[in-house]
Amino acid sequence: MKNLHMISFIILLVGGVNWGLMGIGGFVGANWNVVGLILGGMPALEWLVYVLVGAAAVYEIVTHKARCKECAGGGM
Repeated sequence: MKNLHMISFIILLVGGVNWGLMGIGGFVGANWNVVGLILGGMPALEWLVYVLVGAAAVYEIVTHKARCKECAGGGM
């Protein structure tokens, strides 16, 4: 399970950076969609990356409390 957690975490980092760059690019009038730039010629593969980012987010939401040291301590 630790490997699945690390994979989903890395996918979330890639997705988060991509969304951040897309947002900044929108403000300056540029297309900074890194996934689109890398996989633009393969739309189905690009969509698969977006689906994997969404699945990683759902996985982290569902398993976060059991894995997070701060949340498991009940400090909130």
